[in-house]
Amino acid sequence: MARYTESKCRLCRREGEKLFLKGDRCYTDKCAFERRAYPPGQHGRMRKKPSDYAIQLREKQKVRRLYGILENQFRNYFKKAEAQKGVTGTNLLRLLETRLDNVVYRLGFANSREQARQLVRHGHFELNGRRVNIPSLQVREGDAIEVRERSRKVPAFQEAQEVIARRGCPEWLEVDSAAFKGAIKAQPQREDVTFPINEQLIVELYSK
Repeated sequence: MARYTESKCRLCRREGEKLFLKGDRCYTDKCAFERRAYPPGQHGRMRKKPSDYAIQLREKQKVRRLYGILENQFRNYFKKAEAQKGVTGTNLLRLLETRLDNVVYRLGFANSREQARQLVRHGHFELNGRRVNIPSLQVREGDAIEVRERSRKVPAFQEAQEVIARRGCPEWLEVDSAAFKGAIKAQPQREDVTFPINEQLIVELYSK
């Protein structure tokens, strides 16, 4: 499947906001966004008043890049969110949050969503006792996620306790880092998504 393979820091600079695509590196002085907090390219420093469409597009791109979703995938998520009962924007964020790769990242078993996606693809996790390797798999309330016994010596999992202690775990999830286990206690609510996102702009963009 096609994936963005260029510099991750360019994406943060393009969106004008830290997306934490490189995990812990984004918290250090080595972060490129800290040194060059303006869009990439020779015209990056030019000031230009964005149109309403440009603002909506940038918000959609920001969320898409934050979760590592391709355009067609993101559009399909929006259609599912629109078909569900409730607020479309909140439904969209809930669908993105309950992706398996995002849950693995939020539990602290990976340093970034990209690393979480790779670990899932390589079959290092079990969902309700069964091995899984599909990052986009939707988890539900009551599901249990566990690092496979033979995978627990992988360095990424050895660092899990430090990551969880530093980053914290959302209230809708429960983690036992010593046992390499996690569980979904409830469906995520809008307030559980702490990253600054204006989902209404995305709804307006796709509703045109």
